[in-house]
Amino acid sequence: MSDSSTRASVASCHSDAAGPAAAAGAPVIALAGAPNVGKTTLFNALTGSHRQTGNWPGTSVAVGHGNWRPGGREVAVVDLPGSYSLDPLSPDEQLTRDLLVEVPPDRRPDLTVVVLDATALARGLYLLAQIRERPCRVVAALTMNDIAARHGIVLDLDRLAEAVTTPVVAVDPRRGTGLDRLAAAVVAGLDRPAQPPPQELPSCCHPVAPAPSPGPDDPGQAVDDPGPTVDDLDLADARFTWIDAAVAAAQQRQGRPLLTRSDRIDRVVTSPVGGALVFLAAMWLVFQTTTAVAAPLQRGLAGLLTGPVTSGVRWLLDLAGLGQGVAARFVIQGLLAGVGMLLTFVPLMALMFGLLAVLEDSGYLARAAVVTDRLMRRLGLPGRAFLPLVVGFGCNVPAVSGTRVLPDARHRLLTTLLVPFTSCSARLTVYVLVAGIFFPEHAGSVVFGLYLVSLLFVVVVGVGLRSTVLRAMPDEPLMIDLPPYHLPVPRLVLRAAWTRLRGFLSTASGLIVGTVALVWLLQAVPVSGNASFGEVPVQDSLYAATARTLSPVFTPAGFGDWHTTSALMTGFVAKEAVISTWAQTYAASQPPPAPGQAAAPGQAATPGAPDPAALGTAVRQHFTSSSGGHPAAAAWAFLVFLLAYTPCVATLAAQRREIGLRWTAFGIAGQLLTAWLVAVLVFQVGRLLT
Repeated sequence: MSDSSTRASVASCHSDAAGPAAAAGAPVIALAGAPNVGKTTLFNALTGSHRQTGNWPGTSVAVGHGNWRPGGREVAVVDLPGSYSLDPLSPDEQLTRDLLVEVPPDRRPDLTVVVLDATALARGLYLLAQIRERPCRVVAALTMNDIAARHGIVLDLDRLAEAVTTPVVAVDPRRGTGLDRLAAAVVAGLDRPAQPPPQELPSCCHPVAPAPSPGPDDPGQAVDDPGPTVDDLDLADARFTWIDAAVAAAQQRQGRPLLTRSDRIDRVVTSPVGGALVFLAAMWLVFQTTTAVAAPLQRGLAGLLTGPVTSGVRWLLDLAGLGQGVAARFVIQGLLAGVGMLLTFVPLMALMFGLLAVLEDSGYLARAAVVTDRLMRRLGLPGRAFLPLVVGFGCNVPAVSGTRVLPDARHRLLTTLLVPFTSCSARLTVYVLVAGIFFPEHAGSVVFGLYLVSLLFVVVVGVGLRSTVLRAMPDEPLMIDLPPYHLPVPRLVLRAAWTRLRGFLSTASGLIVGTVALVWLLQAVPVSGNASFGEVPVQDSLYAATARTLSPVFTPAGFGDWHTTSALMTGFVAKEAVISTWAQTYAASQPPPAPGQAAAPGQAATPGAPDPAALGTAVRQHFTSSSGGHPAAAAWAFLVFLLAYTPCVATLAAQRREIGLRWTAFGIAGQLLTAWLVAVLVFQVGRLLT
């Protein structure tokens, strides 16, 4: 087999790298299995990667790859999307079938590790049966063994291996046990010829995939499904007979199944009323804890940036003879002001990601999906569509990619159009800043309220689209595994939080630095007055003139000031840029104190990244002026507009890839119109009440 060509085919199929490519000539190992069996956790344990895991189908809709050295032998490991079978019902399952079946034999993996859940053995064996119908090398990795034991399920691994004619190894990827035995089984498997199909199953069967769903550019066109043929039904019966025999040979139950602690908790947290209350309480606690604990850390980091860091940078510039030129203004008032202020929110993001990782690793977020799914389906939205929407509250970009888990193209289209209304973590930084300025005593509750508003946007816009341009969509129930509750493993929680924080910073850094440079350049170009390039006051710059042109549009919403409008302009690129733009603009507006003169109240002693007090005072002053004395109402209107309008250019690129340019443009227009109308309504009502 040509492993280099295999890796090329994997990389072209929505892959995400988890490390450097393996050496040329290294065998390729594929990890396959149903969602929520611990497949990606096993991938991370084997390769040392930090691929994101989740408790619902569609968490991994791309191929991940990394390196592993079982027994000192280098192999390339491929993490395939979770699939219940090789009969694809969605694009992510189709991707798994393509890489295991449809590619030429010399481009398929050298060995496939099928990950099985010991608590639901029969379900996982169906995929194993399909893979074993073809000459191949296979090893089965059995997870969740401790949970199966608590349910009174005992498995004889030797008898199971004999029944399925495949080596079976028990592993616990969360704790790293059994990996050495799996390594030995993989090495032995690579050294033997491909296994022939078992005698109990036909050896030359290629199940027929269902007819494709209509494409996103034609969501209303129906496609006839020819339905299963007689041969398909006979083959399925043969597989189930084979599975029943394997389970009967290997599985024993000791006593009556006990009502586990997870079962007792689920009676409350998945109930219609209790589940909703628990979900709201959990989310409120996350946001309240985040804002309360992160605040002193942010102040300390801001003090470090406005004091020693800025002074040190000025000293270095003076030492290089650049302390008074255009370069110094770009570094101090551009990069340090814009990027520095954004860096003060790193503790907030780290804490937020850590708390969400605790909820996810404990198994609760899967229950939250069930609770919210019930609400969404009662309002007419597709049940399974809520899964990528949950991902959208972390980041809209993977959420758009996550729509591939939906089998119907119209569901994928609708969900992709709704994802931008889910409030991503980038917006959180702006929420906390504005809430701290205008509602300092209730900042956590304000942020929590905005996430509820985000859910309301998803519901209302979704119902509106289904009632107009996307009518007659099929309904589909949510199918999701509820994993048993776990005590979160600190190592996994820290790894998940760091992975998300690193992804946030790596994604934001390039956009923010580029945006900061562009904003500074526009602020350096004069359009009035007699100042030269780089010397112009910010209010006389091309930047301010452009923002003033757009400001009247936002006057009915109470924030028609050019300082605010300019932040929304750059926020179209990335929401984090709202903070950097404000910091950059107000830093450029502050003249440094004269030598020997004390700084004015609220002014940084060394202009650079302005301290939060100075920035907050300036923002509140302009909101008070633009709103006619109703700053709180204008702040709420601004926050709602920020929530609803286009999230970032990266999301737009992901949408264009999934649904095409025409529907992406339709989505942008809808987001801007919805955001403006609701912001105007919020301000006009709010100013009457304040």
